Amino acid sequence: MSTEHPAQGHEKIETNNFLMIVLILLVVAVGGIVEIVPLFFQRSTTEPVPGLKPYTALQLAGRDIYTREGCYNCHSQMIRALQAETLRYGHYSMAGEFVWDHPFQWGSKRTGPDLHRVGGKYSDEWHRLHLNNPRDLVPESNMPAYPWLFTNKVDDESIAAHMTGLRRVGVPYSDAEIGQAAADVRGKTEVDALVAYLQVLGTSVK
Repeated sequence: MSTEHPAQGHEKIETNNFLMIVLILLVVAVGGIVEIVPLFFQRSTTEPVPGLKPYTALQLAGRDIYTREGCYNCHSQMIRALQAETLRYGHYSMAGEFVWDHPFQWGSKRTGPDLHRVGGKYSDEWHRLHLNNPRDLVPESNMPAYPWLFTNKVDDESIAAHMTGLRRVGVPYSDAEIGQAAADVRGKTEVDALVAYLQVLGTSVK
C-alpha cells in the first residue's frame, strides 16, 4: 500500500510542466470526445430537416461571396432557443438546417442582426440598395458599402468543380445540376448571387 500523502502526488503534477500538459490534453480530449461523438449518432444533427434543398449554383456562388467578404464577422446565423432570440429573429436554429453547409456559418458575434431567417423578409431590391449603400436604408448602420458586387461577374468556370467537391462530402447534387451549373451563373453579377443566397437563408423551416 502506498504511503504517499495525496498532497505530495498533487505537488508532483503541479511542479512537472510536461506531466501537467499531458494530463490537461488528456482531460480536454476525453471531454471533447464525450461531448462530440454522440452528436454523430443523433438523427437531429445528421439528417436534413424536411424540405431542405441543397443550394442552387447561384445561391452557392453567393455563399462563397458572403464568406469572401467576411459577412460572418458581423452577422451570425445561429438563433438561440431563448425567448428574446426567437421573438426577434424567429424559430431557433436547428442542426438539420445546416447538414449540407461546409463550413456552416453559425457564429456568435452580432455587430449587425442575425441573418439566419432573413430569407424572404425583404425584397431583392431592398437587399441591393442595402449592399450598395446601407445608410440609404438604415442611417445608423456602420456596415460598409459593396459597390463592386454590382460590376463583378460570378466565376462560372469553378462552380461545377465546387459542387462536385460538395457532393463528395454528402451534398446530394445530381449530374444534371452540376452539368447545368456554369450556364446557371454565367453573366450573373456577384450581387445577384449574394442576394439569391440571402433570400434562401432560413426558409426551410417556417
